[in-house]
Amino acid sequence: MARMTAAQAAVEILKKEGVTHVFGLPGAAINPFYKAMETNGGLHHTLARHVEGASHMAEGYTRAKAGNIGVCIGTSGPAGTDMVTGLYSASADSIPILCITGQAPVSKLHKEDFQAVDIASIAKPLTKMAVTVMEAAQVPGTFQQAFHLMRSGRPGPVLIDLPIDVQMTEIEFDVETYSSLPVYKPAATRAQVSKALDLLESSSRPLIVSGGGVINADASALLVELAELTGVPVVPTLMGWGTIPDDHELNAGMVGLQTSHRYGNATMLEADFVLGIGNRWANRHTGDLETYTHGRTFVHVDIEPTQVGRVFAPDYGIVSDAKAALELFVEVARERRAANRLSDRTEWAESCRQRKRTLWRKTNFDITPIKPQRVYQEMNRAFGRDVRYVSTIGLSQIQAAQLLHVYKDRHWVNAGQAGPLGWTVPAALGVATAVPEETVVALSGDYDFQFMIEELAVGAQFNIPYIHVLVNNAYLGLIRQSQRGFDMDYCVQLSFDNVNAPELNGYGVDHVKVVEGLGCKAIRVFEPEEIAPALEKAKALAQEYRVPVVVEVILERVTNVSMGQSIANVTEFEELADGGADAPTAVFANLD
Repeated sequence: MARMTAAQAAVEILKKEGVTHVFGLPGAAINPFYKAMETNGGLHHTLARHVEGASHMAEGYTRAKAGNIGVCIGTSGPAGTDMVTGLYSASADSIPILCITGQAPVSKLHKEDFQAVDIASIAKPLTKMAVTVMEAAQVPGTFQQAFHLMRSGRPGPVLIDLPIDVQMTEIEFDVETYSSLPVYKPAATRAQVSKALDLLESSSRPLIVSGGGVINADASALLVELAELTGVPVVPTLMGWGTIPDDHELNAGMVGLQTSHRYGNATMLEADFVLGIGNRWANRHTGDLETYTHGRTFVHVDIEPTQVGRVFAPDYGIVSDAKAALELFVEVARERRAANRLSDRTEWAESCRQRKRTLWRKTNFDITPIKPQRVYQEMNRAFGRDVRYVSTIGLSQIQAAQLLHVYKDRHWVNAGQAGPLGWTVPAALGVATAVPEETVVALSGDYDFQFMIEELAVGAQFNIPYIHVLVNNAYLGLIRQSQRGFDMDYCVQLSFDNVNAPELNGYGVDHVKVVEGLGCKAIRVFEPEEIAPALEKAKALAQEYRVPVVVEVILERVTNVSMGQSIANVTEFEELADGGADAPTAVFANLD
């Protein structure tokens, strides 16, 4: 067997497990690992500007492509604590990432050594495993177990903490005979699927709710096939957006308090049966549970046993990986269709399509300052079916989900449950690294953009082009809107008179100068007719210079976005569409 440092063994295992890209920052306590990467080769390292940024890059990299596992590397102490937000975001959305930290020598862990912190204990609630490896000989097995856990059951992150002396210790390790541990995923039985389909068949107005677990399982094609076999319309959740194309005749729209469609909520209120697959009944999807559940039968399929019944008790629960379940659902549905044992859902599906033809929000505004709805209308026109959107939180994300269109899975990349401000820039860099030949478009409000704006320099340094649409209202817009209930507008304004940029007229930070100072390209738009040309120019600049390109759109200061406490009572603050002229990019042409 070959003799090598434990750090070198870890690097070789990463490669054996399919890792090609890592994101991180070196430091004294992790330098032996970096030396191993330099010596052994085979890993492409992207140098982040902040370790939290590196963790979100790893998330974006995982989320972009089936089978990817993003890796984030940092030193001891604050590097590990900086990763915690990334671990939370990944854990909440069932995203596997591997965080590797350096640590003080084993003999000094109890002596309050410089930057020695018990990061394993800190990270434990947010990971499937968080461990400080105390013996060099345990490094191979720990990494092997990490990949096994990340891929098995409900996916999620792992943190491995490596004391500097453990990294440097030589061990015997046979790289050639290394093998991944078998992955465990629970699978539905035929009896369970048959019972679920019996319950569906006993209903008159059934829906399928498709969650992020369908994407994690790489099972979108099966989901669409099941819908087509049964004729049952599909409601994708925000995390499941793209599992069925927006313009598919059985896409009934999204449901929820914020990131939802008027027609989606109306259809859910008409339904009498819901089959949820790979979803978690998030509160911003369900809203008031009495309204959401009243008069409906629910079947819930989820890979994690403790998720079934967590939010409310379904009428029937199945513990299964979404792909394993859908394979059986499709198999049994085919048999029943061949035997003419599936109900005709044509009338119900047509009623869903009729709502989708009419219940739109207006986007076609020509006024200045620009209304945000116009931005999303122009984005629909500028970017094709293959665009990959990246966003995080705020009014921009909410309204984008109401008005943009997504046609494929992994083409809406979103930190769904955690929603950490600043996530968008580094996550977009991770997505663009994973799919370098594809069009990646990020969307942020001004505060999300400012949180981790320094990571744009990473895109400039490593030639990672993508387009970032920045909608600037110089406000913490979502918080301002929520403060209406407290009759205040307090500590949420980002506006000020910039002495270096009077042309901004009080909109504060000169994002164009900052972006250009970080080595990227930027365009600023004040008029609605300038949006489309700016987006086209951004495409050309990204291709020419191979760097991120920011399109800043100066918006009206205050726009209240549709939301509420119940899916039956979403307040529409803005104008609704009277017809196609008011919403020219609404999905309806294929339904006429």
